[in-house]
Formats: sequence, C-alpha cells, structure tokens
Amino acid sequence: MRLLLTSSGISNPSILGALLDLLGKPVAESRALFVPTGIYPFADGPGGAFRAITGQAKSPLCDLGWKSLGVLELTALPSIDRDVWVATVEEADALLVWGGDPIYLSYWLKHSGMAELFESLGDMVYVGVSAGSMAMAGRFGETYHDPPACAGERLSSENLVFARPDGDTTVTLVMAQGVGLVDFAIIPHVEYDDDYDVAAAEKWAARLPVPAYALDDASAVKVADGTVEVVSEGQWRLFDR
Repeated sequence: MRLLLTSSGISNPSILGALLDLLGKPVAESRALFVPTGIYPFADGPGGAFRAITGQAKSPLCDLGWKSLGVLELTALPSIDRDVWVATVEEADALLVWGGDPIYLSYWLKHSGMAELFESLGDMVYVGVSAGSMAMAGRFGETYHDPPACAGERLSSENLVFARPDGDTTVTLVMAQGVGLVDFAIIPHVEYDDDYDVAAAEKWAARLPVPAYALDDASAVKVADGTVEVVSEGQWRLFDR
C-alpha cells in the first residue's frame, strides 16, 4: 500500500500531483472509500463528516471527481460479515481517512480488522488527513486540553505535560500506539494558530521516540516503495532523533 499523509487534504496542485502519481491513473478513473470515523469524538462530529463528504471541507478530498465514492464506517465493521466489507475494500483504489481524534481512529483501525488488511493491499493508495495521517505511525503523540476516554482503551500511562507557547495554559501530550505502517510520526497543522507553531511542534517532537515530520496545511508526506518524500507548497520541518 502506498501512502499520502496530508495535514489538510489535497490542498494544492503539488499534493494533487503526488496523489495522481500514486494512483497511476486519473482520479476520474479511480474508486474511493471515505472513512469518517476519527471525527466522531468531537462535539460536531456528524456535521464534520457531512461537510467532508459533501465537499464543504477546507481542502478537497471527497469532491475531487472520483469514479465512485463510498463511505466506510469502521465502528460498524465488527457487526458485518467480514467477507462482504473486505471485498468492498479490495475493489477500491483509494482509502480516504479523515481527521479527528487520532487515538480513537487508530483504535478502530485496529479493532475493526482494517489495519490487518493493509499489507495485502499493495495497489491501494491510503490518503490520510490530519489524524488519518498520524494514526499510521507506530508511536505518536496528540495534545489535549482535557484528554477524553477513548473506546474503552486507556489513552496512555505515559502522559506528558508541557506549557503552550503563551504560558497561560497547559496541555497534555498523550502517547499512543498507531497502526505502525511508517517509522516516523506526523505533526499536522503547524502554523495553523498560536497553539501549533514550529516551537510547539519542536517541543512535541522532542518527546516522541521516532522522527517527526511537522507539516503545515500545504504539506504532505508521500511514501511509495520504501521511499519517503515531502510534498509541499508551504512550511515543514523534520525533527530527526
């Protein structure tokens, strides 16, 4: 499986070009499945999923002009005949995995049975957005002002606390295990606001046990045949341990 790990979707021509290169054919000839699962822990989760599906998100993804587009809900998969949904996944050219809470998302990628399919999906392109990108790491961190309970799984026993750049409030950096398809972490939305500037990303990256790519919303990481490439029309940093 080939990966396009974005901060904010297909936000510019360079990232679109990377997607087309990974697909090996036009979007109009490609079938996609959209996974909204990660957005549901948020208060407006259903609305966020609707906006993404209907092309009202910040950057294009579902509305790129796919030959076909389906919605795949990870939390429903354990209650469905496995042969049915696996066949649906195997027929797709791209898996579009939306953002939200990366710990919740990685939990359901693993517990739905989806993650165990990944190594057999050699021709599929996995397109992650924000949390969808973060969850591909073997180990990643996410920041919370108030860490939530997550699908019956303890978030971590390795919580770390550091101050926001303004020093007025603290957030908790929660470590978690992801799917493990890549040996680096993604820190998305760098420079989106004062909470997520490069200085904050560097503090975050220093606590992680793996290298970390800090990406703004105009950047992505492309992974194909063991080669890792940054695709960007904005700002990015590699914090390499």
